[in-house]
Amino acid sequence: MVGMPPIATPATLTESARRRAAPPAWLVMLLVCSGQFLVILDVSVVNVALPAMRTGLGLSELGLQWIVNAYVITFAGFMLLGGRAADLFGRKRIFVLGLALFTVASLGGGLAQEPWQLIAARTVQGIGAAVLSPATLTILTTSFPAGPARTRAIATWTAVGAGGGAVGGLVGGTLTEFLSWRWVLLINVPVGALVLGGAVLWLTESRQGAGRRLDVPGALLVTAGLGLVAYGIVQTETDGWASLSALLPLAAGLVVVAAFLAVEARAKAPLMPLGLFRLRSVSSANGAMVLAGAAMFSMWYFLSLYVQNVLGYRPLEAGLSFIPHSLSIVLGSKIAPRLMNRLGAKPLAIAGAVMSACGMVWQGTMDVDGTYLGTILGPGILMALGAGLTATPIASIATSGADPADQGLVSGLMNTSRQMGGALGLSVLSTVAAARIEAGDGLKALADGYGLAFQVGSVVLLGSILLMLVALPQRRADAAHG
Repeated sequence: MVGMPPIATPATLTESARRRAAPPAWLVMLLVCSGQFLVILDVSVVNVALPAMRTGLGLSELGLQWIVNAYVITFAGFMLLGGRAADLFGRKRIFVLGLALFTVASLGGGLAQEPWQLIAARTVQGIGAAVLSPATLTILTTSFPAGPARTRAIATWTAVGAGGGAVGGLVGGTLTEFLSWRWVLLINVPVGALVLGGAVLWLTESRQGAGRRLDVPGALLVTAGLGLVAYGIVQTETDGWASLSALLPLAAGLVVVAAFLAVEARAKAPLMPLGLFRLRSVSSANGAMVLAGAAMFSMWYFLSLYVQNVLGYRPLEAGLSFIPHSLSIVLGSKIAPRLMNRLGAKPLAIAGAVMSACGMVWQGTMDVDGTYLGTILGPGILMALGAGLTATPIASIATSGADPADQGLVSGLMNTSRQMGGALGLSVLSTVAAARIEAGDGLKALADGYGLAFQVGSVVLLGSILLMLVALPQRRADAAHG
């Protein structure tokens, strides 16, 4: 569920870049899209490998979510900072730094011998991805002239990102089945090294001409605050909501988030300009995206656990079983712009969320005797197609209300909201599922726990639908696409 980072304004090339012959356009496209494919792939590729990781490292049921959340929280928390760092210090330099960090962390994760080592590696991977991903797009936008060539380049970049998310389950299942769960991470090392060498040799440097500041305190505070809140939620399952082990991290997380808001209000170049949230389109769309991300992001996580732990699928079978889901979310994303022209952005966003919620209610009926055709295929297609139809119109409404100069920033805020919502949603739904699993016994308890997670997710998504109905503006977004 990672989207497009903010697109940079036209850049001023450095003198060294002016003197150096520009590399072929196809080579620039290949290098930056390869980097983007890697970071998006790693959002979803580990899902199918989670049961094998649990067995290999002795992870707890709740501990599994941190293999996902450690990556997602740091990816989202540092993404806007990564985009600004690329503008300030040079797109090529930041691309190389992010890719090197991501590759080294992948090696560390693949060689991990303890759960904390794997979670630490995933955290560093997320930081590397947050540094790398915005740079991939800004390199494209500064390497191709405005017009059809740049449009085609961005379309290719977007398709590669969607493809990385879509094939993650199949890639993870294949590697886990025939090699080991470790290769889900280790495969990044040779590919990353190859792209890294090409970037050093052939990419040219560019940076923003005007001086800008990095809001490092903001990025650290928002990431730490949401991480503490997520940890506190997890602790409630084992120790209860009244326990100090849950209340202390929850309270600390809220204090840190409040500190983040205070820093942003005073920063000269804030990571998240709070003034933008005075716009109804921006605030309502981001709120809806947080709730939608909280519900939809966990779909792959719980389906992967259900088909392997309850139905007994092998990793490869699990990956293959998700192909219709992946195709559905890509299809929804592709047809959303056309449907927006006919229906309007707000009606389409609501219709997509309703479709996804119906799929979640259906998926919540899963049991120990489930079948692929009767339990997985139908609700999965509904959930994924609805998710694909929802994201684009919500983002369109958010950007339609903002000043043209803030379009890229608002896009980045939407991506951050979606990822942060997904991370917190996974913490809540995993805690709900674990509580039901602990209260029962055997495979039936697992099926009941995973099913309850989908049922609660549908309620969260209903909250997003209600917010869209009440708060999302309509006329400006619809006019923009009418």
